[in-house]
Amino acid sequence: MRFVSSIVGLLFALVVSSCTDPYDLPIYSTIDIMVIDGTINNLPEPQLIRLNRSKADPLTGRFGSTPITNATVEVVVDSVEVVIAHETEEGSYQLPSDFRGQVGHSYQLRFTLSDGSRYRSATEVMQAVPPIANATARFNLNSLPVGQQLPGQFRAGHDVFIDVNDPANQHNYYRWEWKLWEKQSWCRSCLQGVYAVNNILPHVYQDATFYVSGNDLYEDCFVPINYRESGQPPFIQGLYTYDYPCRTDCWEILYSSAIDVFDDQFSNGNSIQHRNVAQIPYYDSTACLVEIRQMALTQNAYSYFKRFQDQTQNVNGLTDSPPSAPVGNVLNIANPQQRIIGYFTASAIATLRYWIDRTDVQGLPLGQTDPDGPSTQKGSELFFALNQRQPNPEPIYPYPNIRIFGGPPRPPTAICVPGNSRTPFKPDGWRD
Repeated sequence: MRFVSSIVGLLFALVVSSCTDPYDLPIYSTIDIMVIDGTINNLPEPQLIRLNRSKADPLTGRFGSTPITNATVEVVVDSVEVVIAHETEEGSYQLPSDFRGQVGHSYQLRFTLSDGSRYRSATEVMQAVPPIANATARFNLNSLPVGQQLPGQFRAGHDVFIDVNDPANQHNYYRWEWKLWEKQSWCRSCLQGVYAVNNILPHVYQDATFYVSGNDLYEDCFVPINYRESGQPPFIQGLYTYDYPCRTDCWEILYSSAIDVFDDQFSNGNSIQHRNVAQIPYYDSTACLVEIRQMALTQNAYSYFKRFQDQTQNVNGLTDSPPSAPVGNVLNIANPQQRIIGYFTASAIATLRYWIDRTDVQGLPLGQTDPDGPSTQKGSELFFALNQRQPNPEPIYPYPNIRIFGGPPRPPTAICVPGNSRTPFKPDGWRD
């Protein structure tokens, strides 16, 4: 989804910079573009292909992303072996858990949508990548580029620099991304509902005041349905959200969204020194762990991402030239003229994890910039930084809008559900 979010931003900028009259907007609001995001790598981690549709709202012209579901997705290895991917989340297709890419082998993406339309990518050969020799970090009040600034024009963060011994007699094309772990204290938010550890028995009520808990695990938000039955507790109207603390240790996982590529034509065989490859936002005052990911691209993949990088930099710099999202290496077999954005590639990845203790910071983190003042709740800094509001725990008294009879004591804690954006497992390199 990192690449998809970049596409959405670029497409919206395309509309804005191309429209001089508000009546032009409906013309661009008909844009409907498929976006592909997938890289086969050699790490022991999920190998994912993401299919989305970036489409403008017909009324506002603003872009959003809709997952493409129920597709048949496969990767062809060395033009012979076919590996099937399975949809694990909407629009996200994962190859078998033991699948890893290998340097020197070729990979091609093929998929068929539910309407029968078929697509395929160009073939990509996985390139070797040198290790990252060293990393350092430095606090910078203006670390985040203007186009990536956070709410309130917040730009403070840590710049991360690396050194790489670039191989001689070999033309290398690099791409860098980062992955960030922050300690998370709040694991679930329930809109117009309450968190239920156990299931809630349907059509069973207590004293016309309580819903009744069962004995089976549920671990989800319970939002009542107004059955208008005798004895059913009043159905609360209006918008409200209750937030629930984590039951166990939990880490939020955040990702880079910028495109950062490099051609070694002027440094071939020499050390790449003090290269700024990451801008880690100053979300809160606690320490964090970042993983720098260094990839080796083919020349064609580099050319694509370089064009995309230049386009996004132009948008961030507010140039006069309207951007145009470049077409990638995936085509519709029956309709090669269809515009498909994104690039399927294969790359070995070198990683290095770096602990940022945030002892060199200046000023307040984003999590302490609430104009209404700070919260005393544990973990509220990161919560505010990510949600732009303070956590609202389910109250003990006055009673919550929905009351439950039986089950664990209230208010409960919530489980940390593992996934792409959160994990209950302590990441390697985390310091307690």
